[in-house]
Amino acid sequence: MGRGHLFRAPWWRFLCCVMAMLAIALASPASAHETELSFSSKCHATSDLSTSFSDMAATDAKWICSDDGWRADQPVAWLRFDARQWADADTPRYFFTRIARHKSITFGAVGDNGSVRTVEWAEADGRVFGAGPLFQLDLPEITQGTQAIIVRIERPHSLPLLTEAQLTSDPEASSWAMMDVILLAIVVGMLVLPLLFDISFFIVLREKFVLLHALMVLSMINYVLFAGGLIGVFVQLPVAVVSIVGALGWAIGVGLSALFLVTFLEDGAQSRRMQRLTVATGIWTICVPGFFALQFHATQPFDDRGYFYAFLPVIAVISVALIEALMRGSRSARFVAVAWTPIILASVERLLRGLGAYTGPSSLDQLIFVATGLEVVIISLSVADRFVDLRRQRDEAVTESKVLERLSERDPLTGLLNRRAIDARFLDLHRAGYETFGLIDLDHFKLVNDTAGHATGDKVLKVVADILDSDKDSIAIRMGGEEFLLLLRGENAQIRAEKLRSAIPIRVAQAVPELEILVTASMGMLTAPLQAMPNAVFEDIYSRADKLLYEAKNQGRNRTTSEKLKAFVRRKEDRRKGGGKTNKAA
Repeated sequence: MGRGHLFRAPWWRFLCCVMAMLAIALASPASAHETELSFSSKCHATSDLSTSFSDMAATDAKWICSDDGWRADQPVAWLRFDARQWADADTPRYFFTRIARHKSITFGAVGDNGSVRTVEWAEADGRVFGAGPLFQLDLPEITQGTQAIIVRIERPHSLPLLTEAQLTSDPEASSWAMMDVILLAIVVGMLVLPLLFDISFFIVLREKFVLLHALMVLSMINYVLFAGGLIGVFVQLPVAVVSIVGALGWAIGVGLSALFLVTFLEDGAQSRRMQRLTVATGIWTICVPGFFALQFHATQPFDDRGYFYAFLPVIAVISVALIEALMRGSRSARFVAVAWTPIILASVERLLRGLGAYTGPSSLDQLIFVATGLEVVIISLSVADRFVDLRRQRDEAVTESKVLERLSERDPLTGLLNRRAIDARFLDLHRAGYETFGLIDLDHFKLVNDTAGHATGDKVLKVVADILDSDKDSIAIRMGGEEFLLLLRGENAQIRAEKLRSAIPIRVAQAVPELEILVTASMGMLTAPLQAMPNAVFEDIYSRADKLLYEAKNQGRNRTTSEKLKAFVRRKEDRRKGGGKTNKAA
């Protein structure tokens, strides 16, 4: 199957259908915890460890009753829920919020006489839901005289732990809606299939980028399961485990993405400096945000902001690396850019929200989950595309290897293939892509032999052979005497052939300093596309190239005359009798 057939419209129709379905899911009614059954905090504050409930219950306590000023870098964060919120509803019995590390959460029910009844819960007491990245705790008994519920959160490690906290009377109201859970399940399903593809590709094609992509997909599956709370459907885990594993999975996944980019892009798509910078970025992401993801209580004052700030250089480097690759014409970079643009935008949104630039509902995280699913699917298509390309290249290499194995006859002086070796194999080489032919003759070579001796002349021929044999996508042949033939394929074949010819005077002068004569070369270059000559005969190609060579000689030597065939009709008068030249004095 060709590359053009692999990525036609059906794939993109499929992706459009998936995106439409996900958009409908995001636009569907909000999760149950955003309904009338739950109550958000109206005021918040921070303090040191010595501040008591009585201090916070006092009328002069420094409460911030707006969405500004949220902080998760202080020893203690406080929330206040006024009884007026549930005056016309059922009395709340449960507290729930986003899963995040903390040391303890203490609830204080403030009575109308100023008394405070408290109940304290350790981090391990939180009950993780089976649907959504949330955990729940029981509130103290709320009576008719309760004026407010004050929440003391010691060592909070995340802003959403504070901003998304709510009270509810229904123990089921705090779980995510079924549509939210289905959305996460769809995303995980989108990730599993590419993982199976990677395993299959790696068995056939042992490329490093396939393995890195498989590890990246595993990390993203881990992130969606834990950060999205879907893991609770399968197993009940402590709050600390869910919080750490989700954040760590994202850091590792992003770091692997940077390493994947370096190995996945084609040769020449990145400068050497950018390659080193991208690799360093991948290692940085795994180590630095990965460390902050562990959320030790000792690092609580800075690990939340540190985690998000550490991703800023990562976003910058990956964006610049993609732009550079696109400017260099990388096909693989186009796939990656399409796949990574949504996830970069969603990451920036999550980063700003995590740093407290603004607050928003937890449903905004669906954006990054959806972007992750789409990213992995599109990158998997890109991996498949690259897989097909590499298989084609390897098949061509095997074909070329088999062809060259049969071309065992070599020129004893230069080590190049000789005329006899090329005659019978020419058609195979032409069909393998060698469509440009450069017939090169050294100018006034007899003068070299006559003045400097045949030993020096042989040395010159060896240097010329080394020059012509230096292009990896060409085959150099010594036709006889001072005449050589270049068979070239790939991009810029004519330019490459001319560079080789032009290099002869300088390289010979450097390698044979005792030679006082400047050695130049003339070339007749013929481009014969396979479509123009599907059954080319070497004698015809040689004859046309030889005529072009003589034109270059007649025009003053040390130059190239070229021609590109659009169609070819063999005429008897064009045929040249005889073989190669031998030590001619042209």
